[in-house]
Amino acid sequence: MSASLWLLIALPLGGGTLLALTGPFRNRQVSAVGVTVALVTLGVAVAAAVTRPTTSAALFAGMRAGLAVDGLSAVMVVTVAAVTTAVLVFAAGELNSDENRGRFFGLMLIFSGAMLVTVTATTLPLLLMAWEVMGATSWALIGYWWQQPERAEAADVAFLTTRAADLGLYLAAGAAVAGGVGSLDIETLSQADSPWLHLITAGVVAAALGKSAQLPFSFWLSRAMQGPSPVSALLHSATMVAAGAYLLLRVDPLVSASGWAGPLVAWTGVITALVLGLIAVAQTDLKQLLAASTAAQIGFMVLAAGSRGVAAGTTQLVAHAATKAGLFLAAGAWLTALGTKQLPALSGAARPYRLVGVAFIVGALTLAGMPPLSLWAAKDEVLAAARAEGTSLYAVGLAAAAVSAVYSVKAVWYVTRRLPADPQSGYDTEVRGTRRTARTTPAPLLTLTLVSAVLGVLALPGPASWLKTLVGGQEEPSPQPWELGLSAGVALAAGGLAWWWASRPALAPAVAVRWAEGWLYMEQATRAFVVRPVLGLARTLSAFDDRVVDGAVRQAGRGGLAAARFARRLDDGGVDAAVRAVAAGTRNLGRWARRPQTGLLHQYYAQAVVGFTVLVLIILLVR
Repeated sequence: MSASLWLLIALPLGGGTLLALTGPFRNRQVSAVGVTVALVTLGVAVAAAVTRPTTSAALFAGMRAGLAVDGLSAVMVVTVAAVTTAVLVFAAGELNSDENRGRFFGLMLIFSGAMLVTVTATTLPLLLMAWEVMGATSWALIGYWWQQPERAEAADVAFLTTRAADLGLYLAAGAAVAGGVGSLDIETLSQADSPWLHLITAGVVAAALGKSAQLPFSFWLSRAMQGPSPVSALLHSATMVAAGAYLLLRVDPLVSASGWAGPLVAWTGVITALVLGLIAVAQTDLKQLLAASTAAQIGFMVLAAGSRGVAAGTTQLVAHAATKAGLFLAAGAWLTALGTKQLPALSGAARPYRLVGVAFIVGALTLAGMPPLSLWAAKDEVLAAARAEGTSLYAVGLAAAAVSAVYSVKAVWYVTRRLPADPQSGYDTEVRGTRRTARTTPAPLLTLTLVSAVLGVLALPGPASWLKTLVGGQEEPSPQPWELGLSAGVALAAGGLAWWWASRPALAPAVAVRWAEGWLYMEQATRAFVVRPVLGLARTLSAFDDRVVDGAVRQAGRGGLAAARFARRLDDGGVDAAVRAVAAGTRNLGRWARRPQTGLLHQYYAQAVVGFTVLVLIILLVR
């Protein structure tokens, strides 16, 4: 059984690595190979979800790298593999013939493989490794067109923002070891001793919120829109952004054990859902609208995680993955055909491109929470869990659901308008459009649209009970009939108001609209209050190091050299001089002692007489 689990992660990681190394040399074959690997991975994922394999291998002393497919990860592996397959099928016809398809498909498969490891990892070290690979490949994919400086900078912003939050996992790992959880098993993190338990929780929560683009980290998701449309579709649906929400759902016992993390996570999620929803309403760029809506919809999953609604959050995650992937693929198809992603320029775009238009409309209405589509039922599951925690949490969540309907219907209003007299004048603002959609567009687009529409069955009593049993959430509350009716009425009313008001001036002040359109200038604020002070501190420490620490070292070196020179002079003028003097004296004595050695016997007798005479005189004088 464990063979299927190893195969599940080896296929995308190994296949992706080989394709990335292939580069542009086999462009025609790369797309087919990439899609084939994704399809086989999907088949293995389904098999793993049914058989539930587990395995582990030695990693470090006292630690193992564990993998397992339980109820929650069974749902996730199928979702990740299915969305990856659909996106790669779409990408096969979207990329230009001169693109480096080997690098693109290879990175996409590695990205997906890292997510599969993340959702099946049972130990923190393995999860952390996959987490890092996912972040690195997201940087490479967002900056895929790295020759353009603004895209490379966008990749850097996204990577550094999530990377800063990812440090929380390192804090959690260190605190877990200090707190007595030496195995770093994710299920046992909640058993750590205090205060290490709270440090573990803080680290995990920070990493999850950063990855899921929740406040205050949301701005990186706006910059991530510089990547190709298939990258946006995968990143915003079943990988990367969803990883943070999944992690919070996975560590539900840890969040509950801390006491404070549940309310913090829930309120962060619901406020993000409301604020980023309002930001989405202000957008005139379709991809920016969808990006802001992603953070808002992930906010509902985070709300569920903080409200102990694991099944509700899982339902929201799966339904949103299919919906958002389809919406981004539709936006990408229009971008390729028309060369623009500006909503005013896309006026009436659904009319000449009816298949894309129908898919987009169904996806947008699903995102709006319109009954009986999937996200209507999923949001009610989330709101039921929130209501069990507090009425205020439920009220803010309901308001966020109403805002979802506003920004979704706004997008539908634009693309379904009558074509303007000269629609060509607004096209080709981003790239030169082809005025057609690729042959690979219909199949994945229609499949994702159909799935996103019907996944609402997971909220029906029978399927909902099955899902709760699957993920261990049997005690979770279900929405009451009046809740279903209220949310449906709110969505319909908000959608109707958005449709009626779409052609009228905004109610909000121009300053508020400008701030919302600029994502509340969160990136600029981060640069001003975090990046610049940190860089300033770094420059100060660098100057201190150069002038004080290095200066002290250099002065010590100069002092050592001066002492060495003095010691050399002392050695040369004193010690060596004394040695030379002794040697010279000894040499002179030797010369004087050699003179009497003439070899003549009578001189030796004379010297002996003189010696005895001197000796006698000394004896006489002494006495």
